[in-house]
Amino acid sequence: MGTRIPSHQLKSGLYVSGRPEQPKSEKQPTVASRAVPYTGGDVKKSGELGKMFDIPVVDQHSSSSTPPLPKQPSRHSSSSQHNSGSVRSGPNSGPIKKSSGPMPLQPTGLITSGPLGSGQLSSGHRRSSGQLEHTRSGSLSGLVSGSSKVLYGSAVTTLTDNAKVRFRVSRAVMWVVTVVVAMSLLIGVFLMVAVKKAVILVAVGGILVPLVLGLMWNCVWRRRGFLRFVRTHPDAELRGAIDGQYIKVTGVVTCGSIALESSYQRVPRCVYFSTELYEYRGWGVKSAHPKQCFFSWGSRHSEKYVADFYISDFQSGLRALVKAGNGAKVTPFVKPATVVDAVKENRDLSPNFLRWLSDRNLSSEDRVMRLKEGYIKEGSTVSVMGVVRRHDNVLMIIPPQEPESTGCQWFHCLLPTYVEGLILTCDDNQDSDVVPV
Repeated sequence: MGTRIPSHQLKSGLYVSGRPEQPKSEKQPTVASRAVPYTGGDVKKSGELGKMFDIPVVDQHSSSSTPPLPKQPSRHSSSSQHNSGSVRSGPNSGPIKKSSGPMPLQPTGLITSGPLGSGQLSSGHRRSSGQLEHTRSGSLSGLVSGSSKVLYGSAVTTLTDNAKVRFRVSRAVMWVVTVVVAMSLLIGVFLMVAVKKAVILVAVGGILVPLVLGLMWNCVWRRRGFLRFVRTHPDAELRGAIDGQYIKVTGVVTCGSIALESSYQRVPRCVYFSTELYEYRGWGVKSAHPKQCFFSWGSRHSEKYVADFYISDFQSGLRALVKAGNGAKVTPFVKPATVVDAVKENRDLSPNFLRWLSDRNLSSEDRVMRLKEGYIKEGSTVSVMGVVRRHDNVLMIIPPQEPESTGCQWFHCLLPTYVEGLILTCDDNQDSDVVPV
């Protein structure tokens, strides 16, 4: 007898050989992933994926009345869980997700297990990565803490000292002057005792008095004389500047990769700002600094920052990068303006000022205080004195290794003076000279 070949009829009416296809379990859509086989929600078809999560698999030939035995965790399963980075989650892993407990998957599809693979790891990973990104951006633009105080990173230069103008006189000249003064005093005293005439004392005074007055004159007017030297120094063109040349450039500034914000007034898009709190010490008044003299103003708190910026030359139109950040030596000459004047007659402090003091742990007791703030906003006209540096078609102005001397100003009876680093000057009235950029 011949063997009868089974056949069945399709819905379209066509007869085909073979047995009809058995209906499968509810099929769920798969995730577009090459590394995950389709399981249909069945653990038996998941292979090693079910073993990773210690899910018992019931054998097909076993009796349905036999209860499944839980599988003990092993080192192999733990290691496979940690190395299962190629497995991705999706709707087809429903039973696995239910039996694996509260284990949210990573956004990248990475599945982890154990104490490090709990939901705390996932959230902790996000928090740590967020902190790293926040720190990285803070080193460039600034980190805002819980208070309103802004802390800048190493890319922004923190200025601690005020602009100090120093004398530049050789040691040989200083020694000669000292020896001449000392010899004049000794000879004058000896002759006055021996001759006993007042003419000798008048002659010695005629020599010493001009020297003392000249030193006092230079101590008082040296800063103003240096600023006069900076203003009268001719501007150079960036187009014809030579590498290593010390020049002065005047133009409009624009912010670089970092834009600063003033501390108190919150002026945005600044390349430099300074906020200083001064305190007046009267007679019998306790000051924050015990060394402060009576009846004088002393600095109580200071914040000064400067970052890299660009300057567009007025003469040639070229733009140069001024390397003022990353700890560079910069000497700014920017006149600050008084924004808060807390005197005895006006003790009603504004909430902004009280908040500013609280953020810096400064007491607001019955003190006479004055807050001054100065800044260079984007679009301001400034003058920069530094050394030209050309590197890979990039024009830069960097701080000089040796400070530039003004030389003797004989007409004004001033000795040579100098300052260290880049010289940065700006007009007093910023609001009227700001150019929209």
